Amino acid sequence: MDKKLIDRLTKRENEGTLRSLSFYTGMVDFFSNDYLGYASRATSVCDLQFSSTGSRLISGNSSIAEECERFLANRFVSNAALIFNSGYDANLGFFSSVPQKGDTVVYDAYVHASIRDGIRLSFASAFSFKHNDLEDLRLKLSRATGTLYIAVEGIYSMSGDQAPLLEIVRLAKEYGAYIYLDEAHSAGVLGENGSGLAVELGVEEMVFARLVTFGKAFGAHGACILSSENTRDYLINFAHSFIYTTALPPEQYMRIMEILRDADLETRRMNLHKNCQLLNEKLGIERDGNSPILMLGTENRKELRLISSLLNSAKFAAKPIFHPTVPVECEGIRVSMHAFNTADEIDSFAHQVSGLRPIQS
Repeated sequence: MDKKLIDRLTKRENEGTLRSLSFYTGMVDFFSNDYLGYASRATSVCDLQFSSTGSRLISGNSSIAEECERFLANRFVSNAALIFNSGYDANLGFFSSVPQKGDTVVYDAYVHASIRDGIRLSFASAFSFKHNDLEDLRLKLSRATGTLYIAVEGIYSMSGDQAPLLEIVRLAKEYGAYIYLDEAHSAGVLGENGSGLAVELGVEEMVFARLVTFGKAFGAHGACILSSENTRDYLINFAHSFIYTTALPPEQYMRIMEILRDADLETRRMNLHKNCQLLNEKLGIERDGNSPILMLGTENRKELRLISSLLNSAKFAAKPIFHPTVPVECEGIRVSMHAFNTADEIDSFAHQVSGLRPIQS
């Protein structure tokens, strides 16, 4: 292995930010994206082939796949939907193929790595704007050229706050820009029956494309891009992460539809919101919205690791997040709330993390 690569690993280890794989059993979940508790729920899916056998453009398409996409378009109030194998694949495929040379992508500084990676694969120019800073967004839009795209998230995966979408819609209209809204963490959490932030605010028709993932609140796998029929056709023809990969197995399309049709979904969503508010009360935190994500930190990285270890010893599953996943000043324990966490669990967890401060983005 090249010494340069060894040196990069050593540097991470010395900084205390070296990543490693781990798993947790017998612990109370305060760290997963299973917000509504569907991940462990069995469905009636059975007797379907285990592999799709190929890409959608060759042997991997099916009537079930197309039925699921029509269902998703209707369910999330969109003209069309196209399913990708994951949210990462969807973001990568969109940004590597849609913005063209001479165009500009203006993206929030906190957007997911998959959006950034997609932008790097495109020939478009790109500028970040300060997180949720509308004045900086306006400044970057005023300097941009070509067709303009604005990339934001409904709920940000690490900071847990919402995009000021109504104001962004107004700016997009003023500058003739197209909005791409990543709803990976807001679908299932916001909007009636988990329809997401854009539908909750009634601006879905003003958003050029929306990403919905199924591996988080909906406890399945895969993701879809909601868009116009023309945009769907374009992605089928030019998004490499859709074209050149084996499609999801048929059972996943069935699981997605079954969970989204669950009569208990809205009740679970309301339980999630109640638990989010309870944790905020226990920690003395005032926050807008019903985000299930909260980052708690300290200025001392070693102290952060110690508290994380103490949490694990107390049978609470929670992990610290370090740079480069987040900026150094935003390092902390990423807390995820769920519909299934009990009041006693929340009370005990809040006591364990009482020495940490909420990180405000």
